Parts: sequence; structure tokens; C-alpha cells
Amino acid sequence: MNTFLSYGIIFVILLVLEIVYFKIADKCNIIDKPNERSSHSTIVLRGGGIIFPIAIIVWTVVAGWASMESGQAVGLRQVYDFQQYLPFIIGLVLVAGVSFIDDIRSLPDSLRLIVQFASYGLMFWSLGVFDLFAEYGWLIGLGAVLLALIVCVGATNIYNFMDGINGITVGYSAAVLLPLLLVNEGALVTALNEPVGFVPASLILTVILAVVVFAIFNFRPKGKAKCFAGDVGSISIAFILLFMIGRLILATEDLTFLIFLLVYGVDGCLTICHRIMLHENLGEAHRKHVFQLMANELKMGHVTVSLIYMALQLIVSLGFIYLCPNTTGAHWLYLLGALLLLSVAYVLFKKKYYHLHEEYLASLKGK
Repeated sequence: MNTFLSYGIIFVILLVLEIVYFKIADKCNIIDKPNERSSHSTIVLRGGGIIFPIAIIVWTVVAGWASMESGQAVGLRQVYDFQQYLPFIIGLVLVAGVSFIDDIRSLPDSLRLIVQFASYGLMFWSLGVFDLFAEYGWLIGLGAVLLALIVCVGATNIYNFMDGINGITVGYSAAVLLPLLLVNEGALVTALNEPVGFVPASLILTVILAVVVFAIFNFRPKGKAKCFAGDVGSISIAFILLFMIGRLILATEDLTFLIFLLVYGVDGCLTICHRIMLHENLGEAHRKHVFQLMANELKMGHVTVSLIYMALQLIVSLGFIYLCPNTTGAHWLYLLGALLLLSVAYVLFKKKYYHLHEEYLASLKGK
């Protein structure tokens, strides 16, 4: 089957499944009601991001069928080892399922964290991370795995925290997926002058199609969104992206590819530090992220803010791919330089505009 036709069929399938979900969500009253800390003012369907794990299931079926039809690495017909991806898929379904239930009715934080750690354990199984035990011994291997688990679960929840305005999750996810696709297909080559090829291109392209489908209903001005991603969407796409980046890091032995998540990482981590300094309960909803100040206090459009975050991450990532020399030292210098630059920009922005948020909080107390 023609490659373009194959992806066209996948796109239509995902679009139909998303619309079917909307019907179910509307009937079951799966909605997001605004409150005083929300960045929206109307009732919107919640959980539209369920299309992301669904896309992985669709890809699994199609890629599995294509690999049985032909062993040629063309289009969707790329080498596909179901057993290798099975633990990752089970982990994704597990974390997506619990997140979806949490979207409908609140679950204890402890339960969600246990499931997230278990899901990442399954992902690590797919990635072959547990081979570290045989290579470096139990003590070092266990320490490395535990540290990786904490980082991944933390990154997933930061990704979830950053899902607060229309379009930001899909826009930012697209800004991560495009560099991953470019590196996968040879934009940044190994020392042997060969493409990294850390995952089948069909996997990245299928997730991109899911992002496009969701964007049709979410990448809209404030008050115009048909649906929100929900925890199921933001946590699932974070899980998928971290799996891809994990494959890339293991294939290249280069940890600096975490730079593909740097913009979210700076805003998320520094906002957590800020809230700790303010002695706030980190589990409570808030509007202190830079993107929230831009959308709420500065009255910038949701789509505009989402595009800014998308553009910033693309600039950082594409500069890393095309401008930075492909050496370990240069990669670390670029990463640290970008981290410092974004951190300074964050602090300066907060110093200039955070007083507007304090005025907003004071107005709430006066009501």
C-alpha cells in the first residue's frame, strides 16, 4: 500500500475515534468546569488527549500487520519487534487508564504515583535499562534505575502541570516530535555517518498525526476549544515522548538529548522552586507558570502563548541539531548555555510581571 495512503487512513481512523470519544464524553458528562484559578471560563469536554495512547495502539496493529506482510523497511513496513515494545505499550495503557479515571473522579496522589512508577518500570523493560545490573553491578545499576525512575515520573508530572491553556500541550509536543523525527532520519548522524534510527519513523509519524487530530479541536483561541487533553492526554504524551528520548539516549549514549524538553523543564522546575519559596502546597492548583502569567495577567491569546513555547523549544532543539558540533563536550556546553539563558529569562520575567499575579490573588481575597 502507498505510504501516503497508509498515513491518510491512520489519520482518518484517529479523527473518527476522537469524534466518537467526544460523543461518549458528552453523554457521560466528562467535562472541565472552570474555577478562579483556571485559564478558561467555559465548560469544555475533558480527556480528548486519550487519542495519544489510542494512536500507539493503532500503530501497533498497523505496524504489526505491515511487518508480517513484508520485511522491507519501507514506510510503515519497518522492522517491528512486538515483544520489544509490549512492556512499553502495557505501561502506557496502565498509566493512561489511571489518568483517565482521575479525569473523571479524583484518585489519591499515592495511587497515581505508584502506577506511574510501575508504568515506567515497564517502559525501562522495553528500553533494556535493567541490563545496567549485569553491566555495572547491582549497586550502581539499582541507583541508576531509581534515579531514572524519579526523573521520568517528575518530568511526566511537570508536563502535566504545564497543560493549562489551549494548544500548549499539542504545540509543545509537536516541537519535540519534529526534532526527534529529524534525528531519527539522519539530520544528526553518528560517528559512522549513519542515521541514529532509534525507533521506526512510523511510530513518530503516527504520534504526530494524533497531535494534529487533537490540535484540530484544541489549538484554538480562549473559549473556542472543543476539548482539553486532561491528565490522560498530557501524561500519556509525556510517557510516549520520554520513551522515544530514552531510546535516543541509549542509542547514542548521550544524555544531552534531554534538551528536547528544556523549555518545559525550566518553567516547570523553577516554578516548583518558586512555590516552595512561597511555602505553598505543591498539590494545589495555581497560576504561577510563565505561560499562565502571559495568558492571564498579560492577556495574551492562548494560541499566541502556545506558539511562543513551541517556537522557543524548536529554536533550542534545531540549534542543537544543526549548529552545535556533534561532540559530547559541545553538546554539554550547548545544553548548559541554553539552560542558563532560559533560566535568566524566567527570573527576569517573573521579577517584572509577578506583581500582577499577586494583585490578582489579593482581589480574590477581597471578594
